[in-house]
Amino acid sequence: MKKLIVFDMDGVLIDVSSSYRDTVRKTASIFLSPCHGAGKLKQPLFDLADLAVVKQSGGLNNDWDLTHRVLTLLLSKVPSAENDFDRGRWDISSLASFLETETNPLEKLLGSSPSFRSDAADYYYKGDVGTGNIIKQIFQEVYLGPVLFKSTYGFSSMHYKEDGFILREKLLVERNKLAELAEKSILAIATGRPAAEAVYPVGKHGIDVFSKIITLDDCLAAEAEVMKKSGRRVSFSKPDPFMLDTAAGQITADDRSVDSFYYVGDMPDDMIAAKKASFPFTAVGVTYSAPGGTKGSEMRLRAAGADFIADTPEKLFSILTSE
Repeated sequence: MKKLIVFDMDGVLIDVSSSYRDTVRKTASIFLSPCHGAGKLKQPLFDLADLAVVKQSGGLNNDWDLTHRVLTLLLSKVPSAENDFDRGRWDISSLASFLETETNPLEKLLGSSPSFRSDAADYYYKGDVGTGNIIKQIFQEVYLGPVLFKSTYGFSSMHYKEDGFILREKLLVERNKLAELAEKSILAIATGRPAAEAVYPVGKHGIDVFSKIITLDDCLAAEAEVMKKSGRRVSFSKPDPFMLDTAAGQITADDRSVDSFYYVGDMPDDMIAAKKASFPFTAVGVTYSAPGGTKGSEMRLRAAGADFIADTPEKLFSILTSE
């Protein structure tokens, strides 16, 4: 009999602290650059450990949503933004002072205004890249860089012209350990990345050992099908178990020898998805990529249902190879 082991990608297989996570900071900085007082903003705007608190608060489908949430929190300190959607007329001097004086500004904003909504942030997050979603477009330009951005979207970047942060990504686990695991188990990926951004690091880092890669594209296609048939708007991104059930369903249909299921993730939403799945997934939480230490991350993962915690890649492989 075989194990099916499904991995989240970011923070589990791939170190995204200098790519996706830093792209959030850079996007926020570029977005605010046309405002009055932008020259007073410290760089970087906030620490990655502070950003992790927002990420781990849950309910975010991807890092575009995370960036929108961060900007929503920051704009709670810019009252003029709610009456005028022209960034060139916003005065962010008070925000700059707040970021300079607070040790963990995002955590403080999240704690004091957890349900705050910004019409201005929503305004710049409508549509898609090239059709009005300035936040997502800046993010994609920074993450992909000008060459990959143009090949993906068919037009040149407007806000960022330097190397894409995707080039900063590194492998978190040993390549040969994954290959050894694939000899005895069936491996898959369930990630909130778009398909192109999920396939790219698999090839770049030489870890093409996965039978299935389920991505944001699969979620969006299924959501569109539900909308077409019933008119209902649904979300199949984590913590919904859609990706896990899709991977397990497709693989077990082809291979009846699978008798145990594991999902490896670094966020509470990953653990929740594993526990909500139709298949009996064992939820394995990893903390070795957690900014600011592992203790708080472990507590949040266990509270969300983690069966095991791996604080090193070596511990992870030990868990996954045990009988």
